[in-house]
Formats: sequence, C-alpha cells, structure tokens
Amino acid sequence: MTEGAGDDPAPDAERIRKIVHIDMDAFFASVEQRDNPELRGKPVAVGGSSLRGVVAAASYEARRFGVRSAMPSVTARRLCPDLIFVKSRFDTYREVSQQIRAIFARFTPLIEPLSLDEAYLDLTDHLAPGQTATAAAEEIRALIRAETGLTASAGVSYNKFLAKIASDQNKPDGLCVITPARGPDFVAGLPVGKFHGIGPATVRKLESHGIRTGADLRALGEAVLRERFGKSGGWYWTISNGIDHRQVKPNRIRKSIGAENTFFENLTTLEEAGERLADLAAKVWRHAVRHETQGRTVTLKIRYADFTTLTRARSLPHPVESEAELLSIAIDLATTVMPDPRGVRLLGVTLSGLLRNEPAPARKDGQLDLFAED
Repeated sequence: MTEGAGDDPAPDAERIRKIVHIDMDAFFASVEQRDNPELRGKPVAVGGSSLRGVVAAASYEARRFGVRSAMPSVTARRLCPDLIFVKSRFDTYREVSQQIRAIFARFTPLIEPLSLDEAYLDLTDHLAPGQTATAAAEEIRALIRAETGLTASAGVSYNKFLAKIASDQNKPDGLCVITPARGPDFVAGLPVGKFHGIGPATVRKLESHGIRTGADLRALGEAVLRERFGKSGGWYWTISNGIDHRQVKPNRIRKSIGAENTFFENLTTLEEAGERLADLAAKVWRHAVRHETQGRTVTLKIRYADFTTLTRARSLPHPVESEAELLSIAIDLATTVMPDPRGVRLLGVTLSGLLRNEPAPARKDGQLDLFAED
C-alpha cells in the first residue's frame, strides 16, 4: 500500500527538515540472542516452529541462508537445516520497544512508530545548540546499545522516504546520511524494487513499461505517470525527484492490516483456499501483534480467474482474540463464495476496526506493512 506525497501539506520550501529513521537490527531474533547466550552466532528463527507456521523474524546468521520473515517454516528449514526455532515472546519485545521509545523521547516529541522496531523522528526543531541530526542519530544508537544491549541502524535525511531508505543502506549497526544535494541523484540510481511502498507486483508492472530505476520514472514525466498509474503515478513522480512532504505524525493511525496473494494456478476447492488463508491469517496476525493492535472486523477479498473481485466482511462485538479465530472467520467467509467454477486467482485477508493496546471486553460466553503485498 503506497502513501501519497499529497497526504500532508507541503512545508515551507526554504525549510530543510531533519528526519531520522531508526530501525532495530533483526529485532525479535536479536532480543532472543541477547537473552540466551547459547543462541548467539547461530541461525535463529522466531516463531514458525509448527509445520504450518510462518517465521516472524530471522537472525542475520539465518538470513545468510535466505531465511526471511513471513517465510513458511518448512521452507526456512529446507534452506537452513540447522535453523533454531524459538517461541516468540511479544510481551518482552514490547517492553524493549518501550525502552527504545523512551530514548527517542529524550530527543524529540515528534516520534512516529511504524512497528515495535522502527520509527521516524523529526529533529528539525529539537536539536541541541550546535548539534547535527547525524550526531543525534549516532547518540541515539549508542544509547540503545548501552541500555538494551541491542544494535540499531539509522537513516538521516531531509524527508521520510529517503530517511527510511538510508537506514537500510549500511545494516546491521550502521548509519547513512542522504543530504538534500545528494537526494535526487541517489534516487535516480535506485532500482524501483528498493522503493519503500512499491512491492513485487508493482515492480513487475513498472518493469513491463521499461521502468527500472528512479531515473526511468523521472524521465517519463508526471503527466505520463499519472495517466498510466493514476494517483500512484503522482507519488512515483515526487519520490523519483527526491521529494516527500509527508510529516512525522506522532499519532499515526493505522486503519487496517492486511495481506493478499495472487496464485500461479487458480484455486478450485475450499480445502486449497483454507491452506492459503492460513498463511495469510498468520501474516496478518503477526503484523497485528507487532503493531500492538487489535481489530473487530475481518474482510475476505477474493478475485476469480475472470478478474471479478468480491469482498465479504464480518464485524464482531469484541476484538478478534487469536490467529485461530481470525482464520476461522476468513474460512467461514470463503464458504459463502466458494467453490466457484471460474477458479480463484487471488485471496486477501484484512483486519480493521483497529484499536491500540485496548483489552478486549468481557464476552458473554466465557482485528489487527501495512498491506503485506500487492
């Protein structure tokens, strides 16, 4: 899901903002290695230990084998036979995340968390006399290491888009600065697959038009991009020029969390759909836990082979309480639209009606990237 550059009013053109994006390094896995010395230096996967499980996070040792978050555990095990699966401890991850956010708050009140392990900070009006944003980012990283025993990478730039890209450049435990003078040229040489907010399906679509880099986007011009890609085309144009006017929003509200997948072969049975929905529900629930969010409405998206697209939704009087409940509702919704002789080429699951850190009310008998992919 792409955020448009027009979501916020443009700041004063003469005013150069100082934005830092902090991203913890392999956060969940690093916490486990910190707390259990026997895991240090070994390939570790958090979660996903069951046959139908999904990896929630992977250590850098595991990533060298190709293990990634959201990967089915059977695939991860095949790639890395010595992979060590550990049970997730989200209460611990949340506690550490709160420690890290307390460090951020020493530098600025303008903090926009994206998840437990990353956040934007706007330091424009909150630097100490003579202090640079780069020096502040280094100090934040040093405090995180000293107080939590973990490492973080940082990106420093004049807008959110470039700050987030910068934080990926020197991982792990690194820092990258993209200055206003460097920004447009940096983006020009960047493959579109590296643009945050542009997923694999969109990359394939862009590449089918011969668009492979930021320079290619820029060369087409704004009018052509809008004609071909609608509102997203305007966003592609601004970021291809290193422009992003979005503000750091301390009270950023996520409206929904969802995941969807397009299949190489059409699904024809409910059993097949149930298997794919299990993967989608696991991905959505993992993001929900990571974002400390609950939701009450489950929506199923289904696209048939003839590209007819339907949605079915169910709202509960209470937040969805578990991944199993999320999956059960999604399967129930699927039974209303399957089987169908056309076959199914896409399924999606979304959790909306979101709440943050709000306990579920008592039940008389006794919902929660970030679309994962487009």
